[in-house]
Amino acid sequence: MTTTLTPAPPSAAPGQSPRLRTRKLPAVAVLGIAAAALALAAALVHGAGISGGATLTVVLAVVFYLVGLFLASHAVEGRRQARNRTWSALIHSACVLALLPLASVSWTLVSKGMQRLDADFFGTSMNNIGARDPNGGAYHAIVGTLEQVGIATLITVPLGIACAVYVVEYGRGRFALTIRFFVDVMTGIPSIVAGLFVLAFWILIVSPYFNDGRPGYSGFAASLALSVLMLPTVVRSTEEMLRLVPAPLREGAYALGIPKWKTILRIVLPTALPGIVTGVMLAVARAAGETAPVLLVAGGGASINFNPFENNQSSLALFVYQQAGDASRYAPARAWAAALTLVALVLILMIAAKLLARRNRFGR
Repeated sequence: MTTTLTPAPPSAAPGQSPRLRTRKLPAVAVLGIAAAALALAAALVHGAGISGGATLTVVLAVVFYLVGLFLASHAVEGRRQARNRTWSALIHSACVLALLPLASVSWTLVSKGMQRLDADFFGTSMNNIGARDPNGGAYHAIVGTLEQVGIATLITVPLGIACAVYVVEYGRGRFALTIRFFVDVMTGIPSIVAGLFVLAFWILIVSPYFNDGRPGYSGFAASLALSVLMLPTVVRSTEEMLRLVPAPLREGAYALGIPKWKTILRIVLPTALPGIVTGVMLAVARAAGETAPVLLVAGGGASINFNPFENNQSSLALFVYQQAGDASRYAPARAWAAALTLVALVLILMIAAKLLARRNRFGR
């Protein structure tokens, strides 16, 4: 009887762990599954004759891709790795699907808005511009937006930060709870309600005392309406940022004998400044895009008005609304250009505010 000895597999070198070999799905197979899912979805959508089914094609392709990836990975790598791959792919697919509308809006805005971005658009107004005139610009609307949002920011930011500081640092009992409650309620107020409030209070009651008994529409009234909309956002964001400031920072300042007001001013607020700036810029972005308050209390207008306290004044959001509903064939191009200008203006303000926030001494 002959015995055959099979040589043992080579062991790992001293100090090294043995290499474990597992089956892995090739990257080419993953790409093939994605291509097959897209082709199958496109065939189903176009075979059914659905017009404009690009979105449905993408959604079906994602579903088919996830199913195919799970089956292929389960056959090659096992159930555990298949579930891991599927959930990872689902998370990445959700991210891509969420970015698709943003990318589509951005591309549409840039492609259509660039048609009228010229010197005439930024240097002229719509005064004496007829329906058959291809010229005309948004200079008056840009001036109105900058003045209205600037005044609203000057009004809202000190009030909002002071209110948040009181609620976090000093507020106790029912009064603080009442402030939080009304701030939460104001967060959901429609912009048209804020415009009606300023119209009923400022335009019809207060302004006649300064305008020979007649109601006076102005850009300042629009700033007041925008302040009503901005205030809850500034208060809530500042409140949350102040609560995130570590308590040992306050306690260390108190232990050194620093008064509470100086601790808040020199320690707490600079520490929370980046988050506060983000909340303020969110409020500014909302105010810059509001149309109803400006239409109700500023009245709009086609001419340039540098004085926000007298006469009608327009804004970029109102300009977009008016041009989008105009019968002129040149109006849509102006509307797209104004929308692109508004987005670019908010982006520039956001970047500038972020750069200024980084200059605080705790962020260095």
